[in-house]
Amino acid sequence: MAEEKTDQTKNNDANEQASEQAPIAADAVAEAKNEADKFKNEYLYLRAEFENFKRQAVKERSDLRKYGSERLVADLLNVLDIFETALATELNPDNVANFKKGIELTSNELRSVLQRHGVTEVPSKGAAFDPNVHEALSSHETDEVEPGTITQVFKKPYKLHDRVVRPGQVVVARQKN
Repeated sequence: MAEEKTDQTKNNDANEQASEQAPIAADAVAEAKNEADKFKNEYLYLRAEFENFKRQAVKERSDLRKYGSERLVADLLNVLDIFETALATELNPDNVANFKKGIELTSNELRSVLQRHGVTEVPSKGAAFDPNVHEALSSHETDEVEPGTITQVFKKPYKLHDRVVRPGQVVVARQKN
């Protein structure tokens, strides 16, 4: 009988521990569920924020593509105004020299505007032919310069920062036969 009491005592102790653990386990489950809900809400919030970010980035890229050249256009319009003023001038033998000087100044202003916006001319005449920058329209035989040297430029090459935006159209020297 003593053994039975001991077994019963053990069972009672186990039942008491289980009943004490049940509320603790229920609390842990509820806490875990609350934490999971919190993480789910944070995830949904971050997902919505990311979708808004993507939409905004697409809009910004679109606006940049659409209005990115606004400063260049504004600067070029000033040069256009100068050309229109020059064209409105009545030419006569007395003002031809001033007219020519005005056109030269306007050309310099246009070059300055392009340079401010990252457009630069690539020097070509007398330089070695570079197929990445030049387009050979023809070649001619000569002993005056090395073969592969540019002897004539029809259209100057230009770069925008480090990218060629217009290749130069050139004539290249070749060796005389």
